[in-house]
Amino acid sequence: MLTFWVQRWDQILGLALGHLAVVVVSLLIAVVIGVGIGMLVWNRPVPYSLVIGAAGIALTIPSLALLAVLVPVFGLGWAPTLIALVLYSLLPIVRNTAVGLRAVPPAIKESAKGMGMSPTRVLISVQLPMAWPIIVTGIRVSAQFVIGTAAIAAYVAGPGLGQLIFKGLSSLGSKNALNLALTGTLGVIVLALVVDAVLVSISRSTTSRGLRA
Repeated sequence: MLTFWVQRWDQILGLALGHLAVVVVSLLIAVVIGVGIGMLVWNRPVPYSLVIGAAGIALTIPSLALLAVLVPVFGLGWAPTLIALVLYSLLPIVRNTAVGLRAVPPAIKESAKGMGMSPTRVLISVQLPMAWPIIVTGIRVSAQFVIGTAAIAAYVAGPGLGQLIFKGLSSLGSKNALNLALTGTLGVIVLALVVDAVLVSISRSTTSRGLRA
C-alpha cells in the first residue's frame, strides 16, 4: 500500500484536491441558499413545512438515480455533481437556520426592537449571530454527507476520490484493485475529518465568546 501511495501520490493528491474543491463549492452555494431560505421561512409555519418537506424528499432520492437524471440535461462532470450535492446539503442547513433563529429568547428580540431596530435588522444583527453556532452544526452535518456522496459522483465523471474507488471496484482481481479502492475510501475519511475540524475552528472563531459552550 505504501509503495502504491508513493508511486501515485501526485494522482491521489490531485483527486483529493478535486474532491475538496467540489465539496467546498457545493457547500458555499448551499449555505447561501439554505440560510437565505431559513431566514425567510423560520417564522412562517406553512412555508417552512413545505420547504423542509421538499428538501427531505430531495434527500431520499438515491444519489445514482439523481445523477442519472441530471446527466442528460447538464452533461457529465462538475455540473450534475454540484447540483446533486447542493440539493443534498439543503435540509440540515435550512432546518438548523430556522431552529437557531427560533431559539433566540423573545426578550432579546424585544429589547432590540426597543432600541429602534427594524424587524429585518433584528433578524440580521441579533438573531442570526446568536443562531450561528446552530447553523454551523447543520453545515457540518451537510459537509459529512456531501463528502461521502461526492465519491459517488465519479459515476458521472465528477471530480474526486470516487474515481479511485470505482476504478478499484471495476477491476477486482487485478494487481492494484484493492489499493485503489482502499486509497479512495481512506482519502474520503481523511477529508471528512479535516473538513469537520476546519468547520469547528471556523465556528469557534466566528462565534461570540458569550455564546460558546
